[in-house]
Amino acid sequence: MISCICGKVDKKKEHSVLLSVNGISYEVFVPVTIMKTLDSNMEEDREVKFITYHYHHAEPSKSIPVLIGFSNEVEREFFEKFITVSGVGPKAAVKALTLPISNIAKAIDEADMGLLTSLPGIGRQRAKEIIAKLQGKVGKYGLIQDKHTSELPATKGDFQEEALEVLLQLQYKRNEAEKMLERALERSPDAKSAEELLNEVYRQREIK
Repeated sequence: MISCICGKVDKKKEHSVLLSVNGISYEVFVPVTIMKTLDSNMEEDREVKFITYHYHHAEPSKSIPVLIGFSNEVEREFFEKFITVSGVGPKAAVKALTLPISNIAKAIDEADMGLLTSLPGIGRQRAKEIIAKLQGKVGKYGLIQDKHTSELPATKGDFQEEALEVLLQLQYKRNEAEKMLERALERSPDAKSAEELLNEVYRQREIK
């Protein structure tokens, strides 16, 4: 399984990038919202790095390996949750993610049918299924600040430290992130995972 790829840009297409890696050219499909954040780094011969989702697209006579690229692991995590919805496969998800992930996560949490149905390929029924499957589970992705970020640092064992690392990855200052988590713990002292804690941070931001 390919979880990360780094190479020089051979060519940029509408929905993908050709990367040259040690004499081999790989096509990496990139959601529109991610492509927008990386545009300034997409000049030919410039080296870029993608955190990748790797799967095989099955056809009647063959199986095609496919790479989908993201700026960091948090974006990939959201994608992996998004495709757990019935009828939303990897190819459909790549085409659908045209708005910032934080906006989509917020729309899911608030059951905003208007925004969700504005995504390419997402009709009313599919939007309802997305909300039913993911509402209340994607709060931390609403914290993404929608600009290019570096690779997610390795997280520590304690879930509070893990939550802090995620906020730092999303470009929040350490002091700000620590205060956000402190308030979240005050409001939700029974939180037992980084995901629960980050969901509470997200809810705090919405209350303001």
